[in-house]
Amino acid sequence: MRHSFLQPFLVTFCVVTVAGIAGLAAYQWIVEPAKSADISHFQLTREIIESGDVEAEEVQIEEILAVNNKYSDVLSDPDYMVENNIYAKDAVSSEQVTITFAGDILFDENYAVMAGVAQSGGDIAAGISPDLISEMKSADIMMLNNEFPYSDRGEPLEDKQFTFRAKTSAASYLNDLGVDIVSLANNHAYDYGENAFLDTMETLENAGIVYVGAGRNLEEARRPVYYIINNVKIAIVSATQIERLDNPDTKGATDSSPGVFRCWNGDNLLETVRDAGENSDFVIAYLHWGTENVEDIDWAQEKQAAEVAEAGADLIIGDHPHCLQQINIVKGVPVIYSLGNFWFNSKTLDTGMVKVTLNESGLQSYQFIPCRQSGSKTTLVQGEEKKSVLDYMRSISAGVQIDDEGYVTW
Repeated sequence: MRHSFLQPFLVTFCVVTVAGIAGLAAYQWIVEPAKSADISHFQLTREIIESGDVEAEEVQIEEILAVNNKYSDVLSDPDYMVENNIYAKDAVSSEQVTITFAGDILFDENYAVMAGVAQSGGDIAAGISPDLISEMKSADIMMLNNEFPYSDRGEPLEDKQFTFRAKTSAASYLNDLGVDIVSLANNHAYDYGENAFLDTMETLENAGIVYVGAGRNLEEARRPVYYIINNVKIAIVSATQIERLDNPDTKGATDSSPGVFRCWNGDNLLETVRDAGENSDFVIAYLHWGTENVEDIDWAQEKQAAEVAEAGADLIIGDHPHCLQQINIVKGVPVIYSLGNFWFNSKTLDTGMVKVTLNESGLQSYQFIPCRQSGSKTTLVQGEEKKSVLDYMRSISAGVQIDDEGYVTW
């Protein structure tokens, strides 16, 4: 009797043990890799995601984790990344991170800027030259100012002279241009009211474009975007001074209502920059400020640049004036006060992009890339036109040196 009882017991014990070991192995070899594969939503190149190549995704995840060993715990936890607004990508070069910035764009079909694109059947290269698009796509992170809402809803704000709105389908142009992140912290994101503003954020999310400087409440609007690339964690903060009123047309986000991140009273911005510095290796502040169509910086730009630099920003990029303004060094931090229009209207204007490279040691290079907006098209300029734009930037940028290729030193 004793033998007949022990035999089935031992058999059952062995079966349960083997099943347990198999289950553990299955978790380690199937569940955990599947969990890691979720990271692809945050860090894989657009081409691999669109291809649906699972094997390529897995290989790239392994490569990214190997390069970013300092942040491997973060990169292995996609839930944490989502919760903390962290994204990661592989870089073109394992030696550095390249980030390119441009100024204001407009996709509103009711304005001349979109005429050439419409006539070409929707080809964005009719508005931004192919060589310039190639330059944009070559960056690890490409950022610009999205100065309008995407929506089919809403009415233009009363008594506002210029109001803009683009179709939700126009967000695909950002993908065509290689744009990774846009600022919504400007004075036109709310032009068609709250519903259109909410549609804008949803449209960008659906298009896979990261945005900063706006949200469904103040906590979201002021929240930095973080990128982890080549073992460097980069924070991007964006805010707007415009309009400089207590009750602006462009609503500022509150604890319970949507809007942009306003910094006319800069306390929240400075706190956000300080927090970003504690949680990253390099902090970028992208600010909407200044006086429209005025080359000289104003007192509020000068005051806030110093405050933001002292709070811990490592790089300050400005826009809003619709014209180029000076490059300068404020408390050791490089600032371009306005990148001007990038592709915004039919005027002939000098413009440009800022391209920086950095690594774990900090900023390695800073380059101003001359461009020109003319006849509703923006192009890279060469030869005498390039020299003319660089000479102009030299004439307004005391305290820095700009070489013939636009590299800035100080």
